[in-house]
Amino acid sequence: MPDRFHPAIRLLHWTMALLIVAMLFVGVAMISTAGPAYASLIAVHRPLGIAILLLAAIRLAVRLATGAPPLPADLPRVQQRAARGAHILLYLAMIGLPLIGWAMLSAGGYPVRLTAALTLPPILPQDALAYGLLRQAHGLIAFAFFALILGHLTIALIHGFVHRDGVFETMGFARTPVRRPEPQVPEPGVPEAQEPDEPDAEPDETPAS
Repeated sequence: MPDRFHPAIRLLHWTMALLIVAMLFVGVAMISTAGPAYASLIAVHRPLGIAILLLAAIRLAVRLATGAPPLPADLPRVQQRAARGAHILLYLAMIGLPLIGWAMLSAGGYPVRLTAALTLPPILPQDALAYGLLRQAHGLIAFAFFALILGHLTIALIHGFVHRDGVFETMGFARTPVRRPEPQVPEPGVPEAQEPDEPDAEPDETPAS
C-alpha cells in the first residue's frame, strides 16, 4: 500500500481547497450583498462551482483507480469508519452541490453562463416549485458542507500536530524524515553494564569416586 495519496490527488486536493475557500467567501458575500455587486459575485460563483464539479469528478476517478494509504493501525475502528464516512460525504457535497445549483438555475430559467461565449445547457425544465425546493436544498447543503470542511480541517490538524501519526503527511508533498530512536547516553558517574566474560576453558570434570 502507498504511504501517500497519488500525486494527482494531492495536486487536485490543494487546488480544490483554494477554489472551495474562494467559493465560501463568495457565497457569504452574496448573502449580504445587493445591487450591481451581486451580479458580479454571481458571475464568479457559477464558474467556480462548475470547476469544483469537474475537478471533484476527476479526483474521484483517480482515487478509485489508485487507492489510498492505510489509516494508522492503532486508530480505533469507530474513528476509521467515521473518517471513511466523512470522506464520502465530502465527495457527495463537492459533486452534488454544484449539480443542485445547476439544476436550480435551470428550473428558474436562468442561464448558467461560465464566460461570455460559453453557457451550459439546462438540465431541468423550467419549474417555479422545483426552483424553490432546489434553492432551499442548495442553501442547507452549503451550510452542511461548510461544517464538514471545518471538521475535516480540525481533525487533520489534530493528526498533524497532536498525534503526529503521519495522516496529515499523506496529502503533503514534502518528504518528512523517518524518526529513529535516539541512542541512550549513560548518565555521568554511572558505569555501563558489561556482560560477564566467558570462561576460556571448560572446567574439568570431577572424577567419580
